[in-house]
Amino acid sequence: MTHQLPATARIGLGGMALLLVLAGSALPAAASPADTSRTPVEATVEERRLDRAAPREILRRSGFDAFAPRFEQALKHAKSYAQAERTVTRHASELWRRAVDRAQGRGPATGDLSRGDDRPLYWARLALSRELRAWTPRFDLDDRRRETLRSALETASRGQSDLHYRGHRTKRVLVTGFDPFTLDRDVRIGNPSGASALALDGTLVRTPDGPARIETVVFPVRWADFAEGAVERALARHLPHLDLFTTVSQGRQGRFDVERTNGAWRGGFADNENTSSTGLVPVADPATQPQWTSTTLPYRQLTEADTGRFPVYDNTEVTEIPAGGTQPVTRPDGPTPGSAARAGGGGDYLSNEIAYRVTLLRDRLRLPGLPGGHLHTPVLRFGAENTDPQTGTVTDPDFERNRADIVDQVRELVRTAVTATG
Repeated sequence: MTHQLPATARIGLGGMALLLVLAGSALPAAASPADTSRTPVEATVEERRLDRAAPREILRRSGFDAFAPRFEQALKHAKSYAQAERTVTRHASELWRRAVDRAQGRGPATGDLSRGDDRPLYWARLALSRELRAWTPRFDLDDRRRETLRSALETASRGQSDLHYRGHRTKRVLVTGFDPFTLDRDVRIGNPSGASALALDGTLVRTPDGPARIETVVFPVRWADFAEGAVERALARHLPHLDLFTTVSQGRQGRFDVERTNGAWRGGFADNENTSSTGLVPVADPATQPQWTSTTLPYRQLTEADTGRFPVYDNTEVTEIPAGGTQPVTRPDGPTPGSAARAGGGGDYLSNEIAYRVTLLRDRLRLPGLPGGHLHTPVLRFGAENTDPQTGTVTDPDFERNRADIVDQVRELVRTAVTATG
C-alpha cells in the first residue's frame, strides 16, 4: 500500500496457548458499569466522508445505498442485546456476501457501476457503522457492548467470519486486501487489493497438483486496529491449516512487487482516520520481536512467469539504521546483521505492517514450510482525462480496464505461487 506523498513513507500501504498470546495482545479493556449510556457516539472521520458527492454516487449507482436504511429499521426492532448482536452480524455478513457475489457475477447487478468495483463495500460498511453509532437502543447498552457490536460489524463485513475451506484434497490459500485510502486526496479512489479479494473469495484455481481454494479477507487502513491485534485475531487460527498465504496491497505505478523483507517500523503516515503512528510495530511479546521478517513466497518463479500485463519485481530494498549507527541508510539488497528497521521492501505503512505481522505469526507458530509474504499491486489509476477529483467522474474505461487487469494478474500470480510450491 503506497501513498506517494512524503519520502519518509515510501511504498508502505498474524499449541493453543501461543495462539491466545498472539491474538489477544491488545484486546479492548472491559468497560465499567459507569460506562452505561444512551448517548450515541459521534461519527468517525471515515463515516463523515459519506456525505461527499462521490461516495453517495458510488452507493447509488451500485444499489448498495439500500443496506443502511434496512439496517437502521432492523436495529429499531432489537429488544435486547442478543437480538441486536444477531441483527448486526446478519446484516454485515449479508453485505460481504453480496459484495462478493456482485464481483463474481452472481445475482442482480443492482446499478450501472461495474460489478468488480470494491468501493461500494467500503462505503456501505461505513454507512452501517454510522447507523450503529447513532442508534439509541430500547435497552441499556454500555460502551463495552457497543464496541463489541461494532467489532462484529467489522469482522463479518470484511469476510473474517466467512473463511471456510472444503475438501481434504484441495489446497488452502488465504489472500488479504485493504480498503481504499488517501481519500482526502481523492475520495473517488478504490483499492485493487480489495477488488482482488472480492473477485477471488471462495474461488478455485487449477494447478498440476490439483485445485486450490482461495479464501479472502479485507482489512481497514487504520493504525489502531492493527495495534489492537485485528490481524492476529482474524488469521492466527487459520495459518496452521494453510498451504499458502499472501497479503496484498496497492504499491507502485505500473508494476507488481514481491516484497522480500518486512520491517518492524511504523513511519507515521496518516491512516483513514487521519491518525499517525510512528515507532516499533506493536506486537505481543515485544522482547522476542525481530526487526525483520522474510517472505517465503516463490519470488523467482513469480517474477519469471508470464502472469499478465504488468512486470513483476523481486524487491529486496530496505531502509535500516545499521548496527552502531544513528542515521537511516537505504540498502538495495536487504538488511545487514544487527540493524534496526526503518522501512521494509513494502515501506513503513500498513502494507508493510500486515506483511510483518503475518510472517511473524507464521514464524512464532513454527510454520517454516508455509509459503507466504506480501504482494504489491500497481496503482489503480483513472484515465488521463479524469485525474482531477474536483471535476472527474467516479469511473472511466481506463479505470475499469486497469482494475480488471490487476485483479486478473493477482489471480494468476496466486496460481503460479501455488504451483511453484506444490
